Amino acid sequence: MSSFIKNAWYVAMWAQALEPGKVVQREIAGHDIAIYRMPDGTPAALDDRCPHRSAPLHLGRVCPNGNLQCGYHGLQFNATGACAVNPHGKGVIPVALRVRSYPVTERHSLIWVWTGDQPADPALIPDLSVIDRAAPKDVTYRDVLEMEANYQLVIDNLLDLSHVAFLHGGVLGNDSTVAADIAVTQEGDSVTVSRWMPNVKPPGLFDMLFRRDGSLVDHWSAITWMAPSCLLNNAGVTAVRAPQSAGTGIFGLHLLTPVNERKTVYHFAAVRQNPLPFPDDVHAKIMEDLKVLRRKAFVTEDEPMIEAQQRVIDKVGAEAARPVLLAVDGGPVRYRRVLDDIRARQAALGQQAG
Repeated sequence: MSSFIKNAWYVAMWAQALEPGKVVQREIAGHDIAIYRMPDGTPAALDDRCPHRSAPLHLGRVCPNGNLQCGYHGLQFNATGACAVNPHGKGVIPVALRVRSYPVTERHSLIWVWTGDQPADPALIPDLSVIDRAAPKDVTYRDVLEMEANYQLVIDNLLDLSHVAFLHGGVLGNDSTVAADIAVTQEGDSVTVSRWMPNVKPPGLFDMLFRRDGSLVDHWSAITWMAPSCLLNNAGVTAVRAPQSAGTGIFGLHLLTPVNERKTVYHFAAVRQNPLPFPDDVHAKIMEDLKVLRRKAFVTEDEPMIEAQQRVIDKVGAEAARPVLLAVDGGPVRYRRVLDDIRARQAALGQQAG
């Protein structure tokens, strides 16, 4: 059985990657999709296969009228997926000459695609409005990487941030941040794992954002998983026994797009929260270092470990589905239960429709 939630919004790409006149191919939860912008800038998404001879539509072009023209024989499809122009013979358009159209929208600097068979519900798009409210100078580069692993392994990694003291030691965590007061809460289909680490040595990244002297701090992290595959991490430091409002930190966006059961596209960015009033040149250096350090952690540390996990899981099979659980596993266990519940609800809805 596929691990994907069918009726859901998935991130297709950062909106800046969808340039006017370009057709971008994305595989999302097993669906091959051609995505482009209409002349007015509105995004559109069609199944990436011409029904004539299965030519990929992303190899075609966007016409001035907004149709997507197949690059093989010139058939044009409008945003609903209907064939609008057949340049051959008398121009007769067979009833079957159409492709699937996917609901698509632009929000929070992202292009979102709905892959389900139920009506698309915009209210189900995860709330990432922190990136909309931030000043551009306080948002890092909108980055992306690919992992050869199932998206649920990446969620497991993010909902158990005890690993940062070991895998990202010195930058995102250290020996003093291993112990933490951990709380797991659920609101609807969202799960939050909070870690409170008082009177600790600040991890390098957070010391860079705060006092820059290595003195002890209170450190917090509250990461929220929003079904099916987006996470938002509220993390920061403040002076010992001082309120969080007196400190500083980041909102980390971790947006996972399952390509198939063994591949995930990981979109990420960081938004400064309560940035301290450093001089402009220092602030710019902090933002550049923040971008570089986060990418290094994800690409050179998380990615190799998670991909190695996937290879081991593939090799050992069923035994890997029965992991030995530790005190830090409350978040991963809870969100997987929620995923199972969503799958069951959608399966029941599908049976009723059938």
